[in-house]
Amino acid sequence: MDTKITPILLKKGAEASLHLSNWHNHQVLIKTRLPKKYRPAQLDYAIRHYRTIHEPQLMYEAKRAGVSTPTIFMVDVENCAIFMQYIKGKQVKQILETFSEIKRNRLCMKIGESIAKLHQHGLVHGDLTTSNMILDKSGRLFLVDFGLGDKTIELEAQGVDLHLLRRALQSTHFKIADSCFSAVIDGYVSIMGLEVAEKVLAKTREIEKRGRYIAERKQNT
Repeated sequence: MDTKITPILLKKGAEASLHLSNWHNHQVLIKTRLPKKYRPAQLDYAIRHYRTIHEPQLMYEAKRAGVSTPTIFMVDVENCAIFMQYIKGKQVKQILETFSEIKRNRLCMKIGESIAKLHQHGLVHGDLTTSNMILDKSGRLFLVDFGLGDKTIELEAQGVDLHLLRRALQSTHFKIADSCFSAVIDGYVSIMGLEVAEKVLAKTREIEKRGRYIAERKQNT
């Protein structure tokens, strides 16, 4: 890796490690996908190789759709590493509950608008949580970590996106989850239109019912 300082480990997750470094006078975030020992070596590399290529493509297409994402500087396919812009800001998870109700609702509407722009252009994020959203100092909202994203216009996938966000809000911000999700939907409808948005929301409700049914079956067995 062509870096001028020793990379600083910011996070080591199950899927990838994130390092902060300097690359050609740019402060960058280096996302490196880690080998999985439980997978056959050839299959493991193929999966990591594919995701290393696929994620930047999704981020680029999201940017074209009007959604703010980190700029990609380089993709090191051999080492399964992505060099991308380091966004100076805070995770929405860290700040959402510190905002006034008005400011919080405005931010949640922005989130809904960003999700709608993805869906309008045949993209799904796949891991919509407030940890994967960064608000920079200028108030610009960035969506990050498209590692589980995909290109699809299927209602199921779009419904899952909204379902995951609702669950994340209920889990992490349970006191304000309902009002936040309502504002997200307001933003979503403003871009998608009521007729199309209602189809996605109907699918979201169906997915939620499925989840409750499975949970009840497990409790009764």
